[in-house]
Amino acid sequence: MKTEFLAELEQIVGTDGLVQDGAELLTYESDGLVSHRSRPGAAVLPETTDQVQAVVRLCHRSKVPFVARGQGTGLSAGALPHPDGVLIVMTRMNHVVDIDLPNQRITVEPGVMNLEVTRQVAGDGYYYAPDPSSQQICSIGGNLAENSGGAHCLKYGFTVHHVVGVEAVLPDGELIHLGGDALDSPGLDLLGVLVGSEGTLAVVTKITLRLLRRPESVRTLLAAFDSTDAAGNAVSDIIAAGIIPAAIEMMDRTTIRAAEAAVHPGFPDAEAILIVELDGSQNEVATLFEQIEAVCARNGGWGVQVAQDDAQRGRIWMGRKAAFAAMGRVAPSYYVQDGVIPRSTAASPPGTGWRPHLARLRPTAPRCMWVAVSQRPGGGWSAGPTAGTASSPPWSQRRTPYLASGLSKWTLIVRSTSAQLASRCHHPSRWTVTWSA
Repeated sequence: MKTEFLAELEQIVGTDGLVQDGAELLTYESDGLVSHRSRPGAAVLPETTDQVQAVVRLCHRSKVPFVARGQGTGLSAGALPHPDGVLIVMTRMNHVVDIDLPNQRITVEPGVMNLEVTRQVAGDGYYYAPDPSSQQICSIGGNLAENSGGAHCLKYGFTVHHVVGVEAVLPDGELIHLGGDALDSPGLDLLGVLVGSEGTLAVVTKITLRLLRRPESVRTLLAAFDSTDAAGNAVSDIIAAGIIPAAIEMMDRTTIRAAEAAVHPGFPDAEAILIVELDGSQNEVATLFEQIEAVCARNGGWGVQVAQDDAQRGRIWMGRKAAFAAMGRVAPSYYVQDGVIPRSTAASPPGTGWRPHLARLRPTAPRCMWVAVSQRPGGGWSAGPTAGTASSPPWSQRRTPYLASGLSKWTLIVRSTSAQLASRCHHPSRWTVTWSA
């Protein structure tokens, strides 16, 4: 990278805001998808929208590529730097700009943490609904770029359903405003196009989010099952009964044990557990909760735990949200892919649907697991195979083509929304297979 260009970057963000040392740049060479790495030519840490504009204008004028980055917790290489480009790291833009409780809005900079949004308004009885498992460490800017969801997306939707306005810098440095304080804006839904674009369309500098009132009642149930099939059938029966829980998640024995070892949530040692959460008015929740307990019992559920307070509820969800990180106890790294299984195939009888294909893949790897299965808007199950780096290269190298093909075929069989991604998972890395959602 030219000395003159780096000097101009330093003038914009200051000496403290420019990273150009090779060793320090290693911090930014990948996001959560560590199999893809690229050290940037330089990294800048702007603190204001004006600085972001100036950096982007300089890159545009100098024909230097740039990539925006949040906390780097993403799993799709959305923040992968260009080796000859500038990485714009948004972590210092971490201020809450405005809180408008009468209109249930909050405006934040992109570096604000997901969970911090709820912390800012919890005392007034409000919260921010999207809750990805990494919500303690992921930023709102990254959530917007990836259109993050979370356990409660079945009822409340994804990030795109909660962003009402943004301030953003286009690739030529022009500052634009999309949306606003209103829930819907006239004209084309350009805001919807921007959310989930992984930073390819603009660098977002301010975000206005929709807040929700805390529900009158929240009840969380954990039930154990003797098989993942039984737990899966309970999920299908709950949805078939017309009940839309705030969240519903499944974990298998391998995942339960990994999470238990990591954060000690007190899960039963079962073949599968189901976590179901209802929220709403007290009367509605009480009525539906009885129906869910009956469905679980009818499908062989046992060891039912009902959270009696926020602390117990938090413990249950801590175990679920730690499951992904706990996979490190199964394999040191992993490849993740999300798909959606139609509800009809998720509850298919033994020996039919997707189950035979999963059964054929399991013997090919010593460590196979479902981290979770959750319902998604539209009625499908979110499910994703996860491939972890093996500790035994000869074993895994022999099986790489088969496992890669198997992941793709499994995804296609269940009509995954990410089959195209699955078809590209064959590469010379060393893989074993685990399973997650």
